[in-house]
Amino acid sequence: MLTIALIISFFFAMNIGASGTAASMGAAYGGGAVNKKWIALLLAAISVFLGAWLGGGEVVKTLSGGIIPSELLNVELTIAIIASACLTLFVANMMGVPLSTSEVTIGAIIGVGVAYQQLFIGKIIFILAVWMVLPFVAYFIAYGVGKLIAPLERKIQGKRSKLYTRLLTVLLLIAGCYEAFSAGMNNVANAIGPLVGADLISSASAILWGGLFVSLGALLLGGKALETNAKKITKLTLMKSTAVSLTSGTLVVVASLFGLPVPLTQATTMAILGIGTVNDGRAIWKSDVVRKVIKVWIFSPLSSLLVSYAIVATVIQEHFIGIVILALAVLVIAGYRMLGKALLVRRKRAFQK
Repeated sequence: MLTIALIISFFFAMNIGASGTAASMGAAYGGGAVNKKWIALLLAAISVFLGAWLGGGEVVKTLSGGIIPSELLNVELTIAIIASACLTLFVANMMGVPLSTSEVTIGAIIGVGVAYQQLFIGKIIFILAVWMVLPFVAYFIAYGVGKLIAPLERKIQGKRSKLYTRLLTVLLLIAGCYEAFSAGMNNVANAIGPLVGADLISSASAILWGGLFVSLGALLLGGKALETNAKKITKLTLMKSTAVSLTSGTLVVVASLFGLPVPLTQATTMAILGIGTVNDGRAIWKSDVVRKVIKVWIFSPLSSLLVSYAIVATVIQEHFIGIVILALAVLVIAGYRMLGKALLVRRKRAFQK
């Protein structure tokens, strides 16, 4: 059982690396600081590992015992938590959608807590409040910075020297690596926090191996999510891309220092939307990719909560209600897919008219 828990955790860490890549290096890649995808992924992998190794400890403490009592965790429940979160994140990565690993992990932990009726409600409410506020803080900061940058870019348009462009490129690369560093600080705990809480592995070893597999996931699985954040939301200049990375990266670093697991991908995507609003106005909110991302943000914690509760109730507690909840989770997934297809057909018909 311990081996199974480790395998699932490290596979989950790889998917975290893939999803986090979109948030960390998407701006640098979309802004043209890195022209080759593999270079962007390599830089993200190195920076994510350093962030996990040097600053991931505080968030690990929260996820190993801040949501539900650590005494409740054992090998079986750890597997249930990680498997539920991993499945949700893996599906999102295959769709190419940047997804918050914190949301799916917290959702899975809450599902276990609901099954055993043991939750730290005050802590959960505080984390949810931060989740709701932080993306909009990123949006408005990026929007304000974008407003300041826009006239500056118009003034210097056509007067750019090679030195100026190179300096901006270097600054954007540093900002992208800084954001990837913040991703490592905050997100590695999602994969290995439950292991530490169940005393299955020491915190230092968990952070080391978790960081390594997060980096590996960034290299092998990060391409689709990177493209989504970099190219499909809005066009970014070097200066605006730097603003995006510095905004979301700083917010996540601050949250990590306080041990708060936060949605980095949401902060980064909302920062990109803030810049995009300056570029394209409100029309950017009508794009299909934005709608897709928002739907998955809402869907991800609910689905991981239902799956983890169903696994615990059916397999561990041997209650019939687990089967009902699992069936409900399947219906939610099916309904989500049917709704998406129906909206796609409706848009095609409207376009043909």
